[in-house]
Amino acid sequence: MQTLLIFAHTFWEDSKVNKALLEAAKSLDNLTIHNLSTTYKDNNINVESEITLLQKADKIIFQFPLFWFSTPSLMKEWEDRVLTAILYSSNPKLLQDKTFSIITTAHGEESSYDGHHGYGINTLLSPINHTFAYLGAKIEEAFCIFSANADNLPLSEYLTKLKA
Repeated sequence: MQTLLIFAHTFWEDSKVNKALLEAAKSLDNLTIHNLSTTYKDNNINVESEITLLQKADKIIFQFPLFWFSTPSLMKEWEDRVLTAILYSSNPKLLQDKTFSIITTAHGEESSYDGHHGYGINTLLSPINHTFAYLGAKIEEAFCIFSANADNLPLSEYLTKLKA
């Protein structure tokens, strides 16, 4: 199974947690790491290139740090441009039967995302999951690393999620 990890981070240069995670992920076979933050510094997304990457993947993972209860803006731009192009293309079923999941990091404790502020983590991530489901992808449960810091990362759990 070929996995495509699509990553974005608004403050990539200052990242400690996600840089460490991506470094660990490099050890895996059948995994393509696609860092939008380094590929599209100019925010000019090459839709055709992105669709080619998606065609080759059996599993698609979005990885990002959760900022203000959402994805980094570049990832949202990717969704708007690439997924819209797929929907209105000659092959709107491109993602049919592919698997999609989210890996996210949150600086806050897990209890901060239990819903007592209004919404739990699964509700916050539901628009992304729903979008991929709408395009035919099978959705897997999200994996969130809470209280994320570079000194205490659950790397084995992370790598297992990437391989699953």
